[in-house]
Amino acid sequence: MSDGLDFTRRQGHAPVMLREVLDSLAPRDGGHYLDGTFGGGGYTAAILESADCTVWAVDRDPDAIARGAALAERFAGRLRLIPGRFGDLAALATEHGIPPLDGVVFDLGVSSFQLDEAGRGFSFRAEGPLDMRMEREGPSAADLVNTLPERELADILWQLGEERHSRRVARAIVAARAEAPIATTLRLAEIVRGAVPRDPSGIDGATRSFQALRLKVNDELGEVERGLAAGAEALAPGGRLVVVAFHSLEDRIVKRFLRDASGRTPAASRHDPAALRPRTEAQRFRLLTNSALRPEAEETRSNPRARSARLRAMERLAP
Repeated sequence: MSDGLDFTRRQGHAPVMLREVLDSLAPRDGGHYLDGTFGGGGYTAAILESADCTVWAVDRDPDAIARGAALAERFAGRLRLIPGRFGDLAALATEHGIPPLDGVVFDLGVSSFQLDEAGRGFSFRAEGPLDMRMEREGPSAADLVNTLPERELADILWQLGEERHSRRVARAIVAARAEAPIATTLRLAEIVRGAVPRDPSGIDGATRSFQALRLKVNDELGEVERGLAAGAEALAPGGRLVVVAFHSLEDRIVKRFLRDASGRTPAASRHDPAALRPRTEAQRFRLLTNSALRPEAEETRSNPRARSARLRAMERLAP
């Protein structure tokens, strides 16, 4: 594990809940694993160090794939880098000959590399183009804030950012863009902060709006739903799906999917006719985490970005 951690720390990135991820994934010699969000390569390096296994590493960000070249050379023949989205895992598995997997891990959300590089436009703390595209393709955040109707902007901020003042923020954005297009992160952050009251918790006023725009630009919640379904189907019997989420919208999707897949869906009310119908589908998965695992206090002290992390996992049962 230490080598995997050292690998990414040398690049300025610490993988979150690495020990818990490895414990849940339980890599073994001869196994086949998929890291669906390669990012800085922390999980991948640790998996490869912990067992004589093979890892397929997927990332939609071309910069992440480029960063992984040195690691692929170090683990030649055992690491395969694949550009693409983890939600497209079924198609990627066919295209690249990926066998049934003994483990799949997803680290959801934006990576530290994307946040720390001002030119990517993800952060409200540094001046950069208002971009936020993980793949550097398609409509950017600037396209959204400068073209969407006020009501649609407000809905995005409310639904994806849980911004209570979404209508005020949308109104401020529309008024500002009438004067000049909103092209940079700091200008948007200033507009948003001016439209919301100071949060007593100390959270920056631009946080929720930037999250909402990023999720919309990259269809991240849709990607999570598709990725969970594809990852579960890609598992061999005994294979494990491990997911680390960082905010409530993602974690809610993960929790519901794992609960339903493991047959933990709440039973119908006795007053509901559905309760009279027997369940015929055999249970295909079992939960490994009855509730989400949280990072230890020591990790959150050394890596504040880990504070909101939630880990959930399940295992595919033999037919």
